[in-house]
Amino acid sequence: MTLINLANPTRFMSLSERALSWFAAATLLAFAVGLNLAFQAPDDYQQGATVKIMFLHVPAAWLSMFVWAVMSLAALGTLVWRHPLADVAAKAAAPIGAAFTLICLVSGSLWGRPMWGTYWVWDARLTSVLVLFLMYLGVIALWRAVEDPSRAARAAAILTLVGAVNLPVIKWSVDWWNTLHQPASVMRVDGPAIHPSLLWPLLAMALAFFLLFLTLHLTAMRNEIMRRRLRGMQLAHAGSAAGA
Repeated sequence: MTLINLANPTRFMSLSERALSWFAAATLLAFAVGLNLAFQAPDDYQQGATVKIMFLHVPAAWLSMFVWAVMSLAALGTLVWRHPLADVAAKAAAPIGAAFTLICLVSGSLWGRPMWGTYWVWDARLTSVLVLFLMYLGVIALWRAVEDPSRAARAAAILTLVGAVNLPVIKWSVDWWNTLHQPASVMRVDGPAIHPSLLWPLLAMALAFFLLFLTLHLTAMRNEIMRRRLRGMQLAHAGSAAGA
């Protein structure tokens, strides 16, 4: 199976229908395991039970950036390769990415209150993630504002690629500037700095969030394809009625 074969929306609908139930089952299983490990994880010696917000906050933060990276690849598919499903993939991913980013911001604020003494500071990491959330909303609004689907796809693809510049800023902001937000604790050259009793539940929850994204994304893509088919049928009916 090649990407050219998957470019056919009909073939994609057939394959995704079979895969969706497996992804949904895997998502439920991963969350059952991840939440069980998270509840059994010990409290931190400094942060106490509030450290368990990490099991929600960190996977959501990772997914917020990952989804925009997926949209950026789809934007290249729209502008360069004109892949038939590229715009569908990007448009379907945007609301999901916005939801993950909002979860990241809210959970981070709740975690920051007992640790920093405030819900929000204009920290480089927090501010750049807020900018990412606003960019998600901007891309969603752009798709809704432009009536011509092809023009909307090109405009949204350009904005997505421009917004991708923010991803390395989010990633390395804690290294480039003096911020309240702690530096990377998992993805480090010298290995994770988190104790295994907290690391394994975190990785299990990250896998659950990733599978959740795949399930929601496939569902949203299928809905978008059906919506576009319905729109095409309505336009064809309107054209035939006008001709008659």
